[in-house]
Amino acid sequence: MQLGTRWNLWKPAPAGLPELVLAAIHSTEADLTAVAAINPDVGIDSWRWTLTWLEGRPVVELDDGTTIRVDTHGLVTVTDDSDDA
Repeated sequence: MQLGTRWNLWKPAPAGLPELVLAAIHSTEADLTAVAAINPDVGIDSWRWTLTWLEGRPVVELDDGTTIRVDTHGLVTVTDDSDDA
């Protein structure tokens, strides 16, 4: 595993991420914008993304456990802690 970086929600992602990963980040952030509009007390303004690299592929995780991964075939998946329930 190679360490990457952290950045705040709704701020620009680090350069070099594949377009499909960026699209997944933007989609997740759009969903969170909608949640915050309905419930402004949800407290997500301080959330951050964490980027690490595993076997040369990005793994992007949000503070709530939402994780964006790229598999060996280039398929991007988005999972969250509630997917395990």
